[in-house]
Amino acid sequence: MNRLERAISAIHVLDELAGRNTLVNKLHPLAKLGAVLCFILTVLSFDKYALSGVVAMGIYPVFLYQLADLSLCEGIKRFRTVAFLLIGLGLANVYFDTAVLLNIGGIAVSGGWVSLFVLLLKGLWSFLAVYFLIATTGMEQICYALQLLHLPKVMSVVLLLTYRYLILLLQEGSRMSAAYALRAPYSKGIAFNAWGTLVGQLLLRSIDRAQTVYESMALRGFDGTFYLQRAADGKGALAFVLPSLGFCLVFRLLPVFAILGSLL
Repeated sequence: MNRLERAISAIHVLDELAGRNTLVNKLHPLAKLGAVLCFILTVLSFDKYALSGVVAMGIYPVFLYQLADLSLCEGIKRFRTVAFLLIGLGLANVYFDTAVLLNIGGIAVSGGWVSLFVLLLKGLWSFLAVYFLIATTGMEQICYALQLLHLPKVMSVVLLLTYRYLILLLQEGSRMSAAYALRAPYSKGIAFNAWGTLVGQLLLRSIDRAQTVYESMALRGFDGTFYLQRAADGKGALAFVLPSLGFCLVFRLLPVFAILGSLL
C-alpha cells in the first residue's frame, strides 16, 4: 500500500469511526463542537512559556479518547506531519531566545526550547481534539453544528465539499500513480518530465469527478442545508459540555500542578 492509498484508508477509517453507535457518537454535534472549540481556545491562550499549564491540559484529550474508545497512539501518529511544520516554525525561536529559563538537573534550558516544546504541545492537544471531533461526529454533522452557530451556508458547504474533494483527489492520484507504474515498471518513481502532464490530468480528472458528485447531490435535493442524522442525547450532551467547560476554566485560571505539589 503506497502513501496515497494509506491516506485514503485513513479518511475512510474516520468515516467508519463516525458511524459507530457509541454514547459519544450519539451526543449532539453542537455539544462536541462547542467543547472542542472551548478546549482549543483555552490551550492557545496560554503564554509561550507556560509549560506546566499546557502539559496539564493534556489530561482532557486523553480522557476524551478513553471515553470514545479511540486509539490515542493512532491520533499521535497522525500528528507527525503537523509536528514537522511546527518544529520548522519554532526552531527560529531557539536561536533568538537564548535566555536561560529553566534548570533541570544542572542542565540549562533556554526560553527558545521551552517555547518550542509548548508550541508542539499546543499543536498536539489541538490536533487530538479535532481528530476526536471528526472521528466521533463526521464532517456532515460538524457542518450541521456550524450552521446552528449561524455560519454562512456557503462556508459550511465549501468545507464539506473540500473534505470530499480531497478524497477524490487522492483516489485519482492513486489511479494515475498505479497506471504510470504499470507503463514504466522499471522506473524509480515518476520521471521529472512527466510531472507537468500528470498534475494537469490529475486536476482535470478530479474536477470532473467532483462536478459529477455535486450534480448527484443536487439531483437528490441538496440545497446546502444540513440536518441531524440521528436522535441526539440532550441530557448526555449537557453532562458532556458542563464538565468540559469546567475543566477548561479551572485548568486555565489555577496552577493545578503547583497546588497538587504543595499539598503532597
